[in-house]
Amino acid sequence: MEPVASPEAATEPLARVWEQSLNWLQAGGPIMAILFGLSVLALTLIFLKLLQFASLRIGARAFIDEALGYWTTLRPEPALQTLAATSNPIARVLETAMRGLNDPKLAAEVVREDVLRVAAAQNQALNRYFRGLDAIATLAPLLGLLGTVLGMINAFQALEAAGGRADPAQLAGGIWEALLTTAFGLAVAIPTAAALHGLESVAERTRHAMEDAVTRVFTRSVEIVALAPPPSADAPQPLSHAP
Repeated sequence: MEPVASPEAATEPLARVWEQSLNWLQAGGPIMAILFGLSVLALTLIFLKLLQFASLRIGARAFIDEALGYWTTLRPEPALQTLAATSNPIARVLETAMRGLNDPKLAAEVVREDVLRVAAAQNQALNRYFRGLDAIATLAPLLGLLGTVLGMINAFQALEAAGGRADPAQLAGGIWEALLTTAFGLAVAIPTAAALHGLESVAERTRHAMEDAVTRVFTRSVEIVALAPPPSADAPQPLSHAP
């Protein structure tokens, strides 16, 4: 029968990793502490961005064709209800376009301007936290390099003060401690840049889908008005106006 590992033995590797991390933070000096803070901030921003995308149902697209199907068959109310049921930013822009085009008091130019205003606000929300992540990805390696340069300066100052009695082992220890900040800066910047690229790709695809959907709303409005027969008393009323 194999002996059962004690809780202390199970947590020993984790304790060693934690102790080594603390030693590295102490060896790296203030720059390492700043980089650690940037890493925590980057993780927080990435988590907030993923949470935002999840709450907005950013990958949902089925409602677009469903709403446009209602819109094409002159049923604006079910189309608006479909859009109101989702939190996707594309739905907000389409809802603005359909409400405006369905209002006979609004000119097409006014509707377009209102759609552009809402789209700009939705795009700004999609870009939230991107500048912070971009700043971290840019500053982290530079801060790491700064820490390394400062560490190298200290190491060579100690070498000069020691004169001919310099200990090579002590010098090597000072150099690797100085290089810690560069390594940690790159370790922070690379995942942050990769996450930023992926999140920006999602936002860019959403913007393209938004532009395509709005164009389809205005285009189909023109086609409906152009091809619709003269309204009769019993026929459903077409859209109020074409853009």
